[in-house]
Amino acid sequence: MQLRLLFTLCSAVFALSLSAQSLDLKPLKNIKPRNIGPSGMSGRVTAIDVVLQDPDHIYVGTASGGVWKSESGGITWAPLFDDQPIQSIGAIAINQDNPSEVWVGTGEGNPRNSQNFGLGIFRSLDGGKNWKNMGLKETKTIHRIIIHRDNPNVVYAGAQGSAYGPNEERGVYRTKDGGKTWERVLYVNNQTGVADMVVDPSNPNKIIVAMWEYGRKPWTFNSGGTGSGIYVTHDGGDTWERRTDADGLPKGMLGRVGLAISRSKPNIVYALVEAKDNALYKSTDGGKKWSVVATKNIGDRPFYYAEIYVDPQNENRLWNIFSLVTKSEDGGKTFETVLPYSGVHPDHHAFWIHPNDPNYLIDGNDGGLNISHDGGKSWRFIENIPVGQFYHVNHDMSIPYQIGGGMQDNGSWVGPSAVWQAGGIRTSQWQEVFFGDGFDLGFRPDNSRYIYAMSQGGNVGTVDTETGKTQFIKPTSPNNTELRFNWNAAFAQDPHNASAIYFGSQFLHYSKDYGQTWEVISPDLTTNDTAKQKPHLSGGLTLDATNAENHTTILAIGPSPLDAKVVWVGTDDGNLQLTRDGGKTWTNLTSKLPGNKAGSWIPYIEVSPHNAAEAFVIVNDYRRNDWRPMLYHTTDYGQTFRKIADENKVSGFTLCIVQDPVEPKLLFLGTDHGLYLSIDKGSTWTKWTNGYPSVPTQDMKIHPRDHDLIIATFGRAFWILDDIRPLREIARTGGKVLEQPFKMFPIPDAYQAAFKSFEGIRFSADGMFAGENKAPGAWITLWAPQAKPAAPTANNAKPAAAKEEKRPERVKIIILSATGDTVRTFSSRVDTGMMKVYWPLNRNGVRTPSRQERRGDEDSAPSGPQVLPGMYKVVAVWGKFKDSSSVTVKSDPRLNVKLDDLKAKDAAFRDMEKVVKKATEGFDQLKEARNTIRRVDAALSTAPDSTKQRLAKLGKALQDSLNVLEQLYMEPEDVKGIQRNENNLSSALQRAQQYMNASDGAPNQGAQRMMAKARQQTTEVLNRINNFFAGKFADYRKKVEAVQFSLFKAYVPVKVE
Repeated sequence: MQLRLLFTLCSAVFALSLSAQSLDLKPLKNIKPRNIGPSGMSGRVTAIDVVLQDPDHIYVGTASGGVWKSESGGITWAPLFDDQPIQSIGAIAINQDNPSEVWVGTGEGNPRNSQNFGLGIFRSLDGGKNWKNMGLKETKTIHRIIIHRDNPNVVYAGAQGSAYGPNEERGVYRTKDGGKTWERVLYVNNQTGVADMVVDPSNPNKIIVAMWEYGRKPWTFNSGGTGSGIYVTHDGGDTWERRTDADGLPKGMLGRVGLAISRSKPNIVYALVEAKDNALYKSTDGGKKWSVVATKNIGDRPFYYAEIYVDPQNENRLWNIFSLVTKSEDGGKTFETVLPYSGVHPDHHAFWIHPNDPNYLIDGNDGGLNISHDGGKSWRFIENIPVGQFYHVNHDMSIPYQIGGGMQDNGSWVGPSAVWQAGGIRTSQWQEVFFGDGFDLGFRPDNSRYIYAMSQGGNVGTVDTETGKTQFIKPTSPNNTELRFNWNAAFAQDPHNASAIYFGSQFLHYSKDYGQTWEVISPDLTTNDTAKQKPHLSGGLTLDATNAENHTTILAIGPSPLDAKVVWVGTDDGNLQLTRDGGKTWTNLTSKLPGNKAGSWIPYIEVSPHNAAEAFVIVNDYRRNDWRPMLYHTTDYGQTFRKIADENKVSGFTLCIVQDPVEPKLLFLGTDHGLYLSIDKGSTWTKWTNGYPSVPTQDMKIHPRDHDLIIATFGRAFWILDDIRPLREIARTGGKVLEQPFKMFPIPDAYQAAFKSFEGIRFSADGMFAGENKAPGAWITLWAPQAKPAAPTANNAKPAAAKEEKRPERVKIIILSATGDTVRTFSSRVDTGMMKVYWPLNRNGVRTPSRQERRGDEDSAPSGPQVLPGMYKVVAVWGKFKDSSSVTVKSDPRLNVKLDDLKAKDAAFRDMEKVVKKATEGFDQLKEARNTIRRVDAALSTAPDSTKQRLAKLGKALQDSLNVLEQLYMEPEDVKGIQRNENNLSSALQRAQQYMNASDGAPNQGAQRMMAKARQQTTEVLNRINNFFAGKFADYRKKVEAVQFSLFKAYVPVKVE
């Protein structure tokens, strides 16, 4: 994930349907957004399995970031699931007898308010390189998988089902034919699914399952019910027995249960039981009879985590993972804290213990993955799995611009979109600005040093990013009315006033002074349904009131960028409100949304930058078990709406929408299953799959200066699709631009950036993450399509003799100054389609002395120093086709550079290049002389022996002299070991240019001295070369030509002017 260097070839042919303007992106496989991270703040890890015969091979599943694999014990990692339609993972199981076979259950089993869901069960037969969906697509959540120890064709899948409503596809499923067919072998009801499932290590047909009745609504959730219970099978799932209070379990309703069987003594089984009184239970007869072991210090949020693990070699050592990780050495009677709220991220969901080495532990939590090799005494955080779950993204206008946003349970962060520094975008370049569950974030437009940042439940503050000083600015009520703020409260900046912001409770709050004072500019814009305002009662058997179930609140605020009085508001209980007079009056437009059910979630409103009456409204209702994608469009202030995205056009419920600020037909849509693009204002949609996974795409912005699409994903951190202007042109022309035989698109401004060296660590080896960087030079986007094949004959025979035109393999780039002078020529290989060619802002230079003959194409001149700032014309020539554009080259904005100084520097370089050119001519003469001697020796093969020996001896002596002269330039070619000679001519020329590059103006004293020294040394070396050719070599020539050979070129003395 390092800097994308030099150029990216994009083999592409846009296939456009004549009847609809959807794009075929398959040929555009190399047009990819950059994943910039961050990774130091990772995301929720939900599943872990390891290849026992090679424990360096680790598989990890994440809540919404896919499957990752390490083959180095956790040093390096690679994503394995990017080509699959879903990224939420609930379970991973490896066939330990054939580790190439891996099963993955999708849909995480931690049903909090931000839970992600799946599309069934997948299998790989080649260690994760390729995957196949094996069914169970409607289960929503597969939380456990067991592969039969003796027959890997028998697999059990524990389906938890939908948390948001009843569905039949839940319970325990079994296949006996490797996933071709499935049968449900354990089912309770349509609201009860699998919380845990474990197998007896001594008997693969004995399985214990914890069934869990659970239900969530947008305003509450309930853990527990009559469907919950512990079930046991002894015949591989054909029959089941339920354990009850008669067996020692608690009376009444049960909630979530975590199970563990001792590997060393399988008759010992533990159960972490949620009930009226939560407790840890133990069985010593294989799960028949149970007794209470402990009721204190056993966990705090069973709905979110209820898992317990037994040391495989010690039945009395237990690991309990919840907000903390605790350990018991006495069979669960007492626990000590191993992982507190510091050091390792709290909130633990996955745990693995090596069966043969219990000191080898792997822990997965809301912040990522940690590994211990000393039984939990010390832990190593894995910093190169970028699976952060961002809710929002925003940007500033610095160069390069910064981006920021808030992450699920990992705070709010600000970092660079690109860096002018070696090493890529590193973890150390990201700054946490607010803790908690991070949400929306905004840069002050008048000074981006100051930002607005949020955490759950409407907590909001202003932060000085240089000092860290934070001021709490959450709106307060002007009377006794209790304010209601969503878990992800609504925030917006006023596009017409740099100091003004909006904030949402049930009212819309407005501040004109950066949040120092607030005014309420609306009535209650929600339904104010008091039955849905009891979040303090959420949880069911175990109270869990964390603001996550706050309801009847404002979710989205959309101020118009064209009309300061127009503001749109969406609520979590289904209201869509509009004011056209700055808040004096409001209109509820909910009834205008066709096909929308009352009470749906309205989380995102995109107000058009082209038309004050136009808006795009995201609606989703999956929190009430309706999984349809919904996107509405209005052009008349909401009097009428048209649904422009549904289940027939896109996959996954909708999350966000952005309209291009330049081309109104270009839209980008984020859904739970990825990113979609429309070039016809939503009539058709194309899923963007090139280099981008099917990850929940939560928020997007288009940078107004750099034309980049900035993406916040809920599972794979931040991404940037650089310079979308080619897509704008495609949308503007309805795709006709791609009918041209050759095209150059507009080129972004290019910066002559000063590059810093590495930060923190130079040689970082393999364990450090670096986000994909963007080079600061000029990126030239070209369209170079394949030639059309010859048309078939009338009888559908093969094409006639006329062959399709062969397109050149390289494109020539010519850079012209404002006066029309050629300043740079080079070429780049073409892989037909859309391609990006990189120009590092240098002009043509001169060759330097080298033993190697110059290779490459004739269209590329030697590279020289940087061009002067200014406007340049860029011409691309591809065979008979030609097109051009212009690019503005700018100085580094951090430097106080004057154009006159740069001109003086350029003049000095041109003067020095004359010296380098003469030095190179002299060295070329030495190479030519050596070649001439070789030709003479070869031609003497038919000469008399006496003549051959005499001239060969003279040639040998001259070769020795040439060696001496060459060493005036550089080290001997056959030197053994390392030998650096700072006094040779090549070193002198390089040092002179090094000193010249050190300043942005005319050469300073040091540079002048080094230039003078290089000039003097060049003169001295050339004098010796000239004397050689006038003396020894001329004499050799006479003697050779005396025997009627004519193999010599004339050697003109070389002098420095």
